[in-house]
Amino acid sequence: MKKLAYILFVFFVCMSCSKNPEQLIEYLEGYWEIKQVKQHNKIIKEYTISTSVDYFKINEDMTGYRKKVAPKLNGKFIVTQHESPFELKIEDHTLHIYYTVNNSSYKETVVSASEDELIITNADQVLYIYKPYQKIIIE
Repeated sequence: MKKLAYILFVFFVCMSCSKNPEQLIEYLEGYWEIKQVKQHNKIIKEYTISTSVDYFKINEDMTGYRKKVAPKLNGKFIVTQHESPFELKIEDHTLHIYYTVNNSSYKETVVSASEDELIITNADQVLYIYKPYQKIIIE
């Protein structure tokens, strides 16, 4: 029985160490709709519908930008000229997003990213939980 417990322990330790932050980058780019905001395991805000969507663009050199876009009923977007440039950095086995906007710098951390969900946190421990944006097309 001790041998089985040891094997399970080693398995779970290995699984927790295998998180590769570089793998999160491939899921970051795209259109993400805010679903929920949490802080200290409490829901601050729940979104049933959003009037804006966050678009992330990633370049090969780990730079990119984040832009708010407003979906239209025909499946297209209203796009503003404003965008927040950023740089991705992997530090301490964690993916960080460094922004510099209007002479202010701040950092966010990608907690998890998959094709189904994106979770980002900031310095105030606020979790932003996103789902992939699904176009609503009314013809």
